Amino acid sequence: MIHRLEIENFYSIRETQVIDLRIGAKVPDEEGRFATVNDGSGERVPKTVALFGANASGKSNVLKALAFLRWFLVDSVKEAPGAMFPYLPFADTKGASATTRIKVDFDWFHDLSNTNLREMEGQPYGRYSYEVSLHNIVGEGGKVLSEVLRSQPATGKSKKIFERTPSGKVQTNVKFSMKKFSQILAKLRMNASLTSTLAQFAGDFPISLFLVWAKRIPSDIFLDRIDLPDASMVQYYAANPKIMVHLNEVIHRVDLGLHSMSLIQLPSGLEAMFAHNGLDRPLAFQQESEGTKNFIKVFPFIKEALIVGGIAVIDELDSTIHPALLPEILRWFHDPKENPHNAQLWMSGHSASLLEELKKEEIFFTEKDQQGCTKIYGLSDIESVRRSDNFYQKYLGGVYGAVPRIG
Repeated sequence: MIHRLEIENFYSIRETQVIDLRIGAKVPDEEGRFATVNDGSGERVPKTVALFGANASGKSNVLKALAFLRWFLVDSVKEAPGAMFPYLPFADTKGASATTRIKVDFDWFHDLSNTNLREMEGQPYGRYSYEVSLHNIVGEGGKVLSEVLRSQPATGKSKKIFERTPSGKVQTNVKFSMKKFSQILAKLRMNASLTSTLAQFAGDFPISLFLVWAKRIPSDIFLDRIDLPDASMVQYYAANPKIMVHLNEVIHRVDLGLHSMSLIQLPSGLEAMFAHNGLDRPLAFQQESEGTKNFIKVFPFIKEALIVGGIAVIDELDSTIHPALLPEILRWFHDPKENPHNAQLWMSGHSASLLEELKKEEIFFTEKDQQGCTKIYGLSDIESVRRSDNFYQKYLGGVYGAVPRIG
């Protein structure tokens, strides 16, 4: 789970913005909505993080930072040498040449040196921080200025696991020696991460488990929201039959008017067909409502995170999904049976009614100033907010800010 996120000079986020999810020990949690950080510190973080704000206030840019981080750690080596990173710095003269920085604090398996994930299941977790600094300048391409992974014990000083300097030199903790990968490190490009490079050319390496963590951030957003083509969606369910079993369990339980989804081979190709309660024949995917189709497409991102304890990053989750389904999706993340590994949901939304389903520690707002810079703050950061307050009414009334200005 992510405990803290820092973003600087990334799209509309100009100055460093911090989302600190750590929750005080005195905050009650009768519904199991918070997860205890498994490092002996006793700290907790919410399993759901919901971003609200006016259109173009920067909600999606927060989620893009997480999606970019996954791409950088997993896939950046696939880009051409000298290519720019697929993001934009803040759109002014200073931002164009300034450093972009993303830092994330998270918990993961304590022993990163063990590359056998099966052996690690059930083992204790530790706390880590990863930070990357980048330049993205037209004519020069993308360049990694630095990246560093540290272990953060509950008490005492942090320890560097690896650090990459602007010259491209990589220094590691003795436990994570990279000496036998010296030839690969010599090929380390300025626009590729250390982890993606090692994964491409080395297979198993001393920090392979860190790469596994990054891969567990399924997202429907990067440069733009991903709307899976119908054929790709069908192929995904065909290749992941267990996910389709889970989907059918859900749509049978919640009142979508559906009984089940099945895949049928037709002369035109593999098609998704839906059995409806009360209908004599199934309907094709194209005949379903937009809300149903969107739910079918976003479900894999959510379920994958729940299965492995990952971090689902979903933009505008409430855009076309029926409002009655949103509390059900949140419930999955709070239910220990549905979410046994403490998966986390990061989402943005416009439906203010969803505020009635959230605790104040789960709610964050984005707002732009007159210079177009995004400010991020949590409902818990606002003084005098009571747990018993009607967040929905107060938000619409402008008490918390981050609402559209009309006129």
